Amino acid sequence: MTTRVRKSAEDRKAEIVDAALRLADDIGPDRLSTEALAKAVGISQPGIFRHFPTKAKIWEAVAERIGERLRTISARSDKKQSHPIDQLRVLVIGHLSFIQKTPAMTAILFSRELHAKNDTLRVFFARMIANRQAHISRLIAAEIEAGRFDKALNADDAAYLILALIQGLAMRWSLNARGFDLVDEGCRLLELQLKGFRSVQQPTMNQPNVDRNPQT
Repeated sequence: MTTRVRKSAEDRKAEIVDAALRLADDIGPDRLSTEALAKAVGISQPGIFRHFPTKAKIWEAVAERIGERLRTISARSDKKQSHPIDQLRVLVIGHLSFIQKTPAMTAILFSRELHAKNDTLRVFFARMIANRQAHISRLIAAEIEAGRFDKALNADDAAYLILALIQGLAMRWSLNARGFDLVDEGCRLLELQLKGFRSVQQPTMNQPNVDRNPQT
């Protein structure tokens, strides 16, 4: 006779969030239901609501999980490299690697759940993107101050271009059935973007051997 192990509330919550991310990728965020979640986790539908009183709370937990992982990537980029441009490379590669491993993120960012149904979720992701933009802007400003990027470059605008590169590439990857390596293509396009930022007096810098498969 098999003995069922009772999971702690925190473990069960984590399991529900993991299942939500998988199902958001498999069937789409807008079709995700608590019934489907209960079936995926192996508990009753009321069991889902014991841990999350509303579906909106499940999405908020999903958003927090994504935010935690991206904050870890940002912290790692600052520790692994001393130069701002190399921190920027690690940051972008880390984000793309995370998207490649968590493809539901692209679907969530463009879902009706985010844009029309859940204001808390929309504000959370808007703030998260704003924080990423500010972080990237600081790294670019440091390169401008060091004379390696063009002094006429606006750091905030340049940071938005980097974010647009990440978001646009992720969408192209998704629409093309993930038919190319997101990180490799991101590295190639990032170097093209950085080349456009450089001071005309600054020689092209060799790309360092940056880990293209960071743990996330």
